[in-house]
Amino acid sequence: MQKPFDRRRFLQALASTGALEIVLPNGSVHAQVLSAPRFTANPFSLGIASGHPTPDGVVLWTRLAPVPGAPGGGMTRASVPVRWEIAEDDGMRNIVAGGTAMAEAAWAHSVHIEVRGLQPARPYWYRFMAGDAVSAVGRTRTAPRAGAQPDRLRFAFASCQQYEQGYYSAYQHLVADDPDLVLFLGDYIYEASWGRDHVRHHGAREAKTLIDYRLRYGLYKSDPDLQAAHAVAPWVVTWDDHEVENDYANDRSENNDEPEWFLARRAAAYKAYYEHMPLPRFAIPSGPQMRIHTRVHYGELATFHVLDDRQYRSPQACPRPGRGGSNTVDIADCAELDDSARTLLGTEQEHWLHTGLGESSARWNILAQQSVMAQVDQKAGPGRRAWTDSWDGYPHARRRLLDFIAERKVANPVVVGGDVHMFYVNDLKKDFDNAASPVIASEFVGTSITSQARSQESVRRLLPDNPHIRFADARYRGYARVELTPARMRVDLRAVDSVTSPTSNCTTLASFVVESGRAGPQPA
Repeated sequence: MQKPFDRRRFLQALASTGALEIVLPNGSVHAQVLSAPRFTANPFSLGIASGHPTPDGVVLWTRLAPVPGAPGGGMTRASVPVRWEIAEDDGMRNIVAGGTAMAEAAWAHSVHIEVRGLQPARPYWYRFMAGDAVSAVGRTRTAPRAGAQPDRLRFAFASCQQYEQGYYSAYQHLVADDPDLVLFLGDYIYEASWGRDHVRHHGAREAKTLIDYRLRYGLYKSDPDLQAAHAVAPWVVTWDDHEVENDYANDRSENNDEPEWFLARRAAAYKAYYEHMPLPRFAIPSGPQMRIHTRVHYGELATFHVLDDRQYRSPQACPRPGRGGSNTVDIADCAELDDSARTLLGTEQEHWLHTGLGESSARWNILAQQSVMAQVDQKAGPGRRAWTDSWDGYPHARRRLLDFIAERKVANPVVVGGDVHMFYVNDLKKDFDNAASPVIASEFVGTSITSQARSQESVRRLLPDNPHIRFADARYRGYARVELTPARMRVDLRAVDSVTSPTSNCTTLASFVVESGRAGPQPA
């Protein structure tokens, strides 16, 4: 039985992770202000970004870090005014909005600007200034107005970018695709080192404290290809597990740490995540809680339902002895899987998702989430084995969602995900074991930017037992490119030749189309 939560132990754990400032006043409002700062190195070393577009605005982000590999990014505790501008041209001549925000040490000298008053469905360019330093210019784009009928939306989705396991050359090709929007579906950083044949190194221990997580983001965001991808289009982001710890579930650590200590670690990780992402004000964390699920609307063409499958989930069923986290189990030997009360999204988020899907008037409803929703029988031949960290570990939660989609006749539901470091293209059905069960939604799972995968041979052995999987390939790293029109959705699976080269070639491995009104992906 789990011990009751102890607030005193939690506060002690916050102090041990360097995150006590998250819940206690730190006096930052009285900090010295450097009105005319001087920098010996580029304070915009981590780049710039925009995100979460609306018809009249976007979120702009940067962080001052002249020495990203140093604690505090090489900044003092003083606050620094950061000026920002947004223009209608890439030469920044026709400025339409601007202002000044205070970069405070309490938030790692990051700034989040929620720009409003812009025109819908058009590009804008932006930059930041601090002292005499000027950032690069980034491009963003507002969403169409409510009720608009756009002819086309181009977006990409990506996930899983373990820094040590390869170069981010996939982003060079994503930038060349000129997307209107980028979805990032989790594992932006990795808290720990793992895998084989590293091409570069974290150079630090596993991240557990606020300083650790800030340094890890500083390392990842120093990558020029990642910076270029942020600067080409607005991003909509959600997290998976490695932004905190592998396989965590709600307040449960895979190592069965004391909940108070793990929640303090989660608070530190969530704060560092907010500090480094172009997130709206509603996402400001409160200790170990942070609202990340949201909706992004593109007129009547598409609604993106962005989900969080970590913060509120039930612990994984039937973990390994003495451990938390995932396991691969014979379903006949794991009675927990049949518990209908278990949830992947949490009761409140499930209700929020069902309400939004039921009320949506969009032509396409895209569920941007972390993992594989389709059933994937992990056992060749008779019987079935399930990996418990994905939707397979929460079969009743999946059934509730797919039943709702079918009963309410939600328009063109498409699920996109990541997590498993391989491409999947799947039919989503109420009953995956019944070949006659109708297809009610489509699923596309993108491979990783760099993170290593299982062998293709192990995937090939499973396909006869999973006829609803239309395509599966674990050989390549890359991303997915999508063109959405009222009539159809085309998805190109983009594969780089090698992540050991910083300038690898990229090709389209396969292409699929979903026709409006016809569930299920078809080869293009």
